[in-house]
Amino acid sequence: MDSLVSTAWLADALGTPDLVIVDATMLAADLGRDARAEYRAGHIPGAVFLNLAELRDAASPLPNTLPDAATMAAHLAPLGIGNGARIVLYDDAPWRTAARGWWLLRSYGIGDVAILDGGLARWRAEGRPLATGDETSPSRPVTPTFNEARLRTMAQVRANLASGAEQLLDARSAARFTGEEADPHGAAPGHIPGARSIPYPRFFAADGTWKRGDALRAVFEDIDLDAPLVATCGSGVTAAVIAFGAHLLGREAALYDGSWTEWGSDPTTQKVTGA
Repeated sequence: MDSLVSTAWLADALGTPDLVIVDATMLAADLGRDARAEYRAGHIPGAVFLNLAELRDAASPLPNTLPDAATMAAHLAPLGIGNGARIVLYDDAPWRTAARGWWLLRSYGIGDVAILDGGLARWRAEGRPLATGDETSPSRPVTPTFNEARLRTMAQVRANLASGAEQLLDARSAARFTGEEADPHGAAPGHIPGARSIPYPRFFAADGTWKRGDALRAVFEDIDLDAPLVATCGSGVTAAVIAFGAHLLGREAALYDGSWTEWGSDPTTQKVTGA
């Protein structure tokens, strides 16, 4: 299975025993939307609801830090997201949260994971069927094994300030990167020294599908794709868009999931404003 699948591909594959379709929509409270309620009101037939908002380290003060293996297993197994499954994630969120789900599952080595190109919006626009209510998938055993190469901590990002060994790519808006716009999580303005700004909407075409080929390579203009990449953002969600974009080009990016919420809130870290 390709890492990015079309709506036509998914429509043909509906009902396949090893296929698990996953609604990975995660929404902020200030949008006035409820992700689970929207899932119940209309989702791709057979899809289970991942509830990414709860798939996190609940003991951390940060919004989206990596959950441990036991939390992953307890959350995923009842949904049928486990060993031997082909997993297609989609979302209906402004922040393209299916990419965060992809990063979590792939980092833990769970299943063969793909993202639905265009998400639920494209599925709906094409007049494809929707189901309502809650759905379940047969429980599967799951053995999460985390690949530490996928994650960066604050200590590692601090060390990189001196070494410059890894390129840090920031998925936030240009205004938040420069510090012209206040941080919604209450952190200081600005960005990590040496970071490059690649706002996550740049990865998508006008119709909401992922850019591919030369158009996608152009998003990484002035970035050395053969050198190590680390993605960051506000709270570890849209950074996964950068990671998936790099993956589509055959490259891998680690993710700093504390991101600016952690870095910008720590009085001991270096911060830069401006372009």
